[in-house]
Amino acid sequence: METIVVVVHVLLSVALIGLVLIQQGKGADAGASFGGGASATVFGSRGSAGFLTRTTTLIVIAFFATSIALFIFAANRDTVPSSVTDTVVPAVEENTASDIPTND
Repeated sequence: METIVVVVHVLLSVALIGLVLIQQGKGADAGASFGGGASATVFGSRGSAGFLTRTTTLIVIAFFATSIALFIFAANRDTVPSSVTDTVVPAVEENTASDIPTND
């Protein structure tokens, strides 16, 4: 379950970054006065701001929900390793001279 939430969280973060980069800034309207205003009619008279803003809001809400879910998963773990090396399987002990068979 935790893996699914992590995957959804990563996908939401990528989508959120993409939507923020697609949106126009407040100063972008000045460029429309020089002949670039025809592209805004695709999304209606208000432009794409309404649709993109609503979509961004929904993705942010889902992103926060997955963040809280990941926090709950991390808080409910039974054991927490204090270091990365605590999770590594210890190496096999080296053979001593008494462990080596002889051909007697």
